[in-house]
Amino acid sequence: MDLSVSYLGLKLKSPVVVGSSGLTTRIANLKKIEKSGAGAVVIRSLFEEEIMHEYESIVREGKESDGFLDYYDYKIRDKNLSDYLDYIKKAKASIDIPVIASINCTSAHEWTFFAKKLEQAGADAIELNMFIMPSDFEQTCTKIEQTYLDIIHKIQGETKLPIAVKMSYYFADLAAFVRKVADSGVQGVILFNRFFHPDFDIENFKIIPSNVLSRSTDLAISLRWISILSGRVNTDLIASTGVHDGDSIVKEILAGATAVQVVSALYKNDIEYLVEMIDDLKSWMTRHEFHALGDFRGKMNQLSSPDPAKFERAQFMKYFESKKYDYE
Repeated sequence: MDLSVSYLGLKLKSPVVVGSSGLTTRIANLKKIEKSGAGAVVIRSLFEEEIMHEYESIVREGKESDGFLDYYDYKIRDKNLSDYLDYIKKAKASIDIPVIASINCTSAHEWTFFAKKLEQAGADAIELNMFIMPSDFEQTCTKIEQTYLDIIHKIQGETKLPIAVKMSYYFADLAAFVRKVADSGVQGVILFNRFFHPDFDIENFKIIPSNVLSRSTDLAISLRWISILSGRVNTDLIASTGVHDGDSIVKEILAGATAVQVVSALYKNDIEYLVEMIDDLKSWMTRHEFHALGDFRGKMNQLSSPDPAKFERAQFMKYFESKKYDYE
């Protein structure tokens, strides 16, 4: 049975990628992840603010010059960014599966030069985790979309590494925009990123996190959109958020996903739970006599569906239409 996939142009032994999280900050965990069958691992995200903090501190000292990058190398040797680069080097020396660096970013400023540093450290790819909250009343959707594309183009100008864009579903023209991102030349689009949701502590009047971990029911969002986009965009589609078991993997590949990212399920069940997820995928493939993932990838996407409208229905009318109501 062949579980291998081509992911961002990288050869993976399985379609399961452990996403950026605290789970990927220890070498011991990376070894467990590899042993448990993951095809690749994404290192914890480095935030744009962390890079810019270092950059701005140097600029304030008036050190920017022709030798700026050499000075920068010296300046951050014992700081956060160099620690991140060192960790990538250690990860590459410790495991054989691809190691993907992650940057959480919202702008296309000077920080983009750091992509070259990631390449020099040995990262196999870069994941751009981008989310710009559409809450600015003066910011148009066109301007937000252009910011995404500017970031992509700047990173492409800094590195030859394959690039994946992890994005949200907060777009009025999501399908059209994913196509724009794909046409920009990135190797993959990850649907969708997970971000902070606020809740209220009504006794202490504080804002607190809500639903930090995903739930299995969250799968429906990426399942719909990967089904709609599959076969229509020229890039890898990767499912993220809500992948909690082997059945989830099967569903996303049937929808057309190249691979899936897993995080919350491992926080809930431990890293070794990957073994069970992958075994369940294999069992399903055996029952249905599939020998490779390509045998069923996209088999149930919108293009292949006898009822493609089901992927676009937004209301519950179909679910409730068989129920009878007595109006009084």
